[in-house]
Amino acid sequence: MKFDIIVIGSGIAGLSFAIKAAANGQRVAIVTKRASSESNTNHAQGGIACVYDQADDFENHVRDTLIAGDGLCDEAATRAIVRAAPERIRELIEVGVKFSRGDDGGYDLTQEGGHSFRRILHADDLTGKAIEDALLAVAGKHSGIEVFEYHMAIDLITAARLPGSKIATSSPENRVLGAYVLETASGKVKTFRADVVVLASGGIGQVYQYTTNPDIATGDGIAMAYRAGALVRNMEFVQFHPTALYAPDGSRELVSESVRGEGAILRDISGRAFMKDYDERGDLAPRDIVARAIDSEMKKSGAPHVWLDITHEPAEYLRERFPHIYKTCLAHGLDMAKDWIPVVPAAHYLCGGVKTNMRAETNLRGLYACGETAGTGLHGANRLASNSLLEAVVLAHNGAQAACEYLRGGEKGVTIEVPEWQDGSVSDSDERVILSHNWNELRTTMWDYVGIVRTTKRLHRALRRVQMLKKEINEYYWDFKVEARLLELRNLVQVAEIIILCALQRHESRGLHCTRDYPNKSDEIYDSTAWHPDIRPGERAGNKL
Repeated sequence: MKFDIIVIGSGIAGLSFAIKAAANGQRVAIVTKRASSESNTNHAQGGIACVYDQADDFENHVRDTLIAGDGLCDEAATRAIVRAAPERIRELIEVGVKFSRGDDGGYDLTQEGGHSFRRILHADDLTGKAIEDALLAVAGKHSGIEVFEYHMAIDLITAARLPGSKIATSSPENRVLGAYVLETASGKVKTFRADVVVLASGGIGQVYQYTTNPDIATGDGIAMAYRAGALVRNMEFVQFHPTALYAPDGSRELVSESVRGEGAILRDISGRAFMKDYDERGDLAPRDIVARAIDSEMKKSGAPHVWLDITHEPAEYLRERFPHIYKTCLAHGLDMAKDWIPVVPAAHYLCGGVKTNMRAETNLRGLYACGETAGTGLHGANRLASNSLLEAVVLAHNGAQAACEYLRGGEKGVTIEVPEWQDGSVSDSDERVILSHNWNELRTTMWDYVGIVRTTKRLHRALRRVQMLKKEINEYYWDFKVEARLLELRNLVQVAEIIILCALQRHESRGLHCTRDYPNKSDEIYDSTAWHPDIRPGERAGNKL
């Protein structure tokens, strides 16, 4: 299975990268572990941030992003991404994305927490789906793109991890050579060869007990990058969306920040509006502040949720502006025009990730990352609402250009011999109960000890439990044939360990990382990092030799 570029993931980042690389003559494989449309992008409600209003300007958007990021944003990256927004938005419109328009025919710009102007383009309240559908239509028609649905990448193949290799993981001679990929229906592991691999597999929400993310969000790209020796940074900054619909069964449907942008009020269990107690911006404060405020109110009252009130708006307006959210609430017996909505925070978005530059390049030659998998420095310690889709499309554009330049440079690794996957003498598992038990224990541990408010004691307690789970899961991995659920759990436990290790490095409270042991901000600005894991002897790119 030989290609020029392998893209792992089929959301806005992966599809944009693939389309632009294929347009430059590259043969591209898109590997996605479910149906192509099943991505984090497809679940994005709010919109995509872009300076469009004449009253607004780039400096306002940059300033809002830097404030939300709480001093940790890369200012150069922020400026570059914000300034690239109009051109990338224009391209999305050209491929068929239909953003909502107002009565005057212009784009209906909305405002969200942390933004000082209305600058959020949206397609009703299902913006991600509109973008996903348009990009899938383009990718499906391109002869240079081959899509492999229900295929899950297991591990990256690198020069350092080949049998007999004397190249160190950290050596500049190390490079990506492809990936081992499981075809989930047959259980067969295929060898995909390419000089460029793009990690665009989305986020890590399933590492927590309660999340707004779909069940595919298992941190696959970050875990694979880490095992291959790529640098990962600032993983402690996990954004908890303040307003997920509270349901007793544990499900957490997202209630977009746009609802507060259109005037919804957060109220405590007794009905008192409380956000002005925490921030002068009230209900439009950034997500980290709002999530901690809700967490605090729930702990003070012992209530399982707070209320979100937009009953001052008529039903006709709410049905038109928020059709998906309106239907979701109705399905739970709530009419948002008449009833207050019970909401709680839930794990939503990762602000760190695989460290990249503005060309989506990692420290490993031939390895690129974009979307939520990547840590570009834009989000800093807390993501400004609706900057994520923007970052994904900008970095995919830049990365595709960089990857094509790399491939044209002539440094080809396709002549290097790569062994086929070897299962050895392992058998099918007869102990799958271990997977479900460990999955539940991992997510409960992370929710209880590595949540919105942390302590050093809790982090160490979580680390001991996670490392014990990691040992059990790795033993299971070596003893039985691989399957998708096992691979996802293997990736989740690796991501959980990295989150905790990064959190233990940060001796301050900043943005999304709030710890009682270090309640103040440090004068020093620094990244937490995780890099260069030990490779088990004989493991070599995950091969069961």
